[in-house]
Amino acid sequence: MLLVISLYLNLPTNFFEGADLQELKMKATGTSKSWQTIDPGVGPADTPVIVGLSGGVDSAVCAFLLRRHGYDVRALFMKNWEEDDREGYCAAARDLADAEEICRRLDIPLHTVNFSTEYWDQVFQHFLAEFTQGRTPNPDILCNQKIKFHAFFEHALGLGGHYIATGHYARITRGEHGFHLRKGLDPGKDQSYFLYTLGRTPLEKTLFPIGDLSKPEVRRLARDAGLPIHDKKDSTGICFIGERPFKAFLGRYIKPCPGDIESIDGQIIGRHDGLPYYTLGQRQGLGIGGRRGAGSAPWYVAGKDQNRNVLLVVQGREHPLLYGRHLVAEQLHWISGTAPIFPLRCRAKVRYRQPDQDCEVIHERGDVCRVRFDQPQWAITPGQSVVFYHGDECLGGGIIREAK
Repeated sequence: MLLVISLYLNLPTNFFEGADLQELKMKATGTSKSWQTIDPGVGPADTPVIVGLSGGVDSAVCAFLLRRHGYDVRALFMKNWEEDDREGYCAAARDLADAEEICRRLDIPLHTVNFSTEYWDQVFQHFLAEFTQGRTPNPDILCNQKIKFHAFFEHALGLGGHYIATGHYARITRGEHGFHLRKGLDPGKDQSYFLYTLGRTPLEKTLFPIGDLSKPEVRRLARDAGLPIHDKKDSTGICFIGERPFKAFLGRYIKPCPGDIESIDGQIIGRHDGLPYYTLGQRQGLGIGGRRGAGSAPWYVAGKDQNRNVLLVVQGREHPLLYGRHLVAEQLHWISGTAPIFPLRCRAKVRYRQPDQDCEVIHERGDVCRVRFDQPQWAITPGQSVVFYHGDECLGGGIIREAK
């Protein structure tokens, strides 16, 4: 049987052999609990799954695992950015070519769709508006909410998919009270922070085949499967736009408004290029040289005075003005569909890859809550998200409106 599978998918006949690969074999053959989202009793051949194929290694291995497991796999490539890119930063054409090659290797059909209008209207304009108001948005979270798990999700179901699958490092499990979003097993790659806005319907119809794997395991699977993108660099930068010189890119959409940089004692110590270009806790790019009598500790952004167009800075990463224990969050979303009983003791993070922190969540009104952390947190940033956890389960989260 192994030989047949290897030949069918153009794999080496020794694929998964060796005692050191036994755990990887178990994960990659669909025996982990995160695959429990498939309805009991439904055979793989009867289950069309639409994979969001980006041209990268994660979504490619996602498609490979589903294909190997026997599902009716179809790929869907999204284009979400239409702007003329003379600087050459846009890699959409290369990504599409990689997606086409992946589908050829795996012998699966490829569909394409253009969500550029939806992305501009629902993600990018909000992104710009938040920066203009002095906040620092997280476009990846909004992109997941509005594009991947709404526009893409609806389009995929329209293509006949019973499920969608993406290359996110997260897991979905079925419990007594429905489906639960859990952290990916690789703590360095876990992406549940970006997925807290998932609704119940997408959660029930989504598969995360690589949620039990580490990045090295994913690359190893891609390499051994003969996928040419096994060593492709991970995508970075703004969701669907890519890695670009941030200040120059943002300056094309937001008119620069330079102003003063002030220390907390009111001394003008430099000039900034425009408040939207800076975020709390930022150290690089301030252009502040040494000051007589100020010591050698680096300067950090501690706040923005929108009324005066002034960037406020402090010296030293451990300065008390960079720390806070309280925040107010709005636009709360609870994955279960029901708000928990307040006050809620749980753990939370205010930025991606931050270790979870003990806190208490108190409901204020409507979709607004207050969060009090047991320990002071560094550079809590309005516009970013606070995401709540119980163990490895992601409960939900909200947008940080203010912090102190």
